[in-house]
Amino acid sequence: MARPRSEDKRNALLAAATQVFADDGINAPTARIAKAAGVAEGTLFTYFSNKDELLNQLYLDLKSELRGALLSSYPRAADVRQRARHVWLAYLDWGVANPHKRKVAAQLAVSDRITAASRAVSAGAFVEFNAMVHESMAKGVLRDRTPAFVGAILFALAETTMDFMGKEPAAAEQYRAAGFEAFWRAIATS
Repeated sequence: MARPRSEDKRNALLAAATQVFADDGINAPTARIAKAAGVAEGTLFTYFSNKDELLNQLYLDLKSELRGALLSSYPRAADVRQRARHVWLAYLDWGVANPHKRKVAAQLAVSDRITAASRAVSAGAFVEFNAMVHESMAKGVLRDRTPAFVGAILFALAETTMDFMGKEPAAAEQYRAAGFEAFWRAIATS
């Protein structure tokens, strides 16, 4: 008879995977993850049938957490610039507060072990952002670019901004503002 699964244990495994992958990369062995979670390696495979399933579930969990951060108090009635600024600041706040998650999310985003299905689910979670981009392009506020391209610009500039905020904490607010201005100039028509 199979043991019942515990949500706490599953979450501990995902947290341990985040830490191990942040330290050693996503090719780190599952035995190290199990040890960091304080469970036997076989227990990991009770929750995830293989390492690829673990990677995909972690990817989806990180994207879901990020989506929650971006849409928390999202100003739906505000103009496009204010909504874009909200997304920018929320992403920076999440990334600075969660450096290990940020690092692992970046690794997983470029991994060929993340399935097309996981990528589709993740993209679907950002439908509100995509709708804002399409609506704003139709109104001529944003350049005619795909939401994926706008998201990639956001990600690249935000990563650079967070790196500089970490290197020079005294200038963090200046980097936050300058980074957003660079992002806005890259996507806005005027």
